[in-house]
Amino acid sequence: MNFVKRAGMSLGSRRSKTAALLAIFLVICALLLGGLLLEDAAARRESDARRSIGVDVTVRKDGLTRAQADRLAAPGLVHRYNAEMRVRAAAQGFTPLTPRFPEPGGTATEDGAKSELAVNGVRDTGMLLPFSYGSTKVTAGRGITPEDEGRDVAVIEQRLADANHLKAGDTVRVRSPDGARTMPVTVVGIFRDPARDPAMWTAPHELPGNTLYVPVGTTEKLTAGTATVSEAVFKIGSPDRARRLHAETERLLGKGGFDFRVNDKAYKDQVLPIERVGTFAGLMVRVIALAGALILGLVVALQIRERRTELGVLLAMGEKKWKLIGQHAVEVAAVALPAVALAALAGSFAGQPAGEAFLGHQGHKPVSSGSTPDAEIASPTVRVEAADVGKVAGIALGMSLVSTVIPGLGILRLHPRSLLTDSE
Repeated sequence: MNFVKRAGMSLGSRRSKTAALLAIFLVICALLLGGLLLEDAAARRESDARRSIGVDVTVRKDGLTRAQADRLAAPGLVHRYNAEMRVRAAAQGFTPLTPRFPEPGGTATEDGAKSELAVNGVRDTGMLLPFSYGSTKVTAGRGITPEDEGRDVAVIEQRLADANHLKAGDTVRVRSPDGARTMPVTVVGIFRDPARDPAMWTAPHELPGNTLYVPVGTTEKLTAGTATVSEAVFKIGSPDRARRLHAETERLLGKGGFDFRVNDKAYKDQVLPIERVGTFAGLMVRVIALAGALILGLVVALQIRERRTELGVLLAMGEKKWKLIGQHAVEVAAVALPAVALAALAGSFAGQPAGEAFLGHQGHKPVSSGSTPDAEIASPTVRVEAADVGKVAGIALGMSLVSTVIPGLGILRLHPRSLLTDSE
């Protein structure tokens, strides 16, 4: 009789032991699938957290050029970065705000009258702390983005816009203090700075309402390329990448002579716990696979011991020994596959709640640090995919093979007479 057919008949005749073996396999497969799903969910969530939180690195250096800042962002270590240039400019065709109080000791100097505006050249207003924290908000239009490179646009303060009846889409002109260069810029957004006007005389360019944000390229045009980067902020994925960025900074700028500050508090508070969950899940899968193989090996060894008479009869009838081992392997594998299907069904219902239990509390704990805004990671998504089910099936079949072949090796050393006469 074919040993595969004999395996099916054996499973049918031993229903209670088959059900017990199925229950053992179901528990093992459910735990394996749960570990894989948790590991995958943690990996996806960690990737999202690295992008949304990451590590902020601030580089400052006297004479830091825009080209140098761009090169630091080029090696592929940086997710997002912002370079900031601060210059002063004069208004043409519109009226800057003026201090409410007279200047102590006399009137403003001629140079001061020609540079009433504080022009901040940036790549991305979203990376500026006041905007990222939400204390400064864009009330109309939009902020400056990296896509504005090559465009002459501006985001102006609400008080300046109200005083000159400006709105998004209007064009204003700014002029260098020496009057040599004049730049027309299109207003693409209006923001509101919560800072109040000072209760004493303040230079016009220091009034909150006289602040403009423009692309870095516009600042360079306004100053004929003489402006330098006051600071560059890089958002990267991990502290390890910060060390690599520091090495790249030393290579480009030379050792010393620059300020390199790393803020990884938010990363440590939110990303590291997710990493630990993923590591735990991976370890759990390995431990369960090893423990499952040992448990199944013990169960199969006991079954072989109980079925010594059956084995002796089959050997006496001329059945080959490898077919006896194959029969046990088929029996165990035939139980493993339904267990995998049931585990996948259970995982589709219980996976999301389990993921929320392990990872969900991380997404509802905003963290605030000195240079990173409050961040909230999206809720974890746990889904059963074909690849995960395939991994569980592969591990289950591997355990079936190991748990039957190793105990079955003892059959190869025995003879029919020893199996039929040995009562042990």
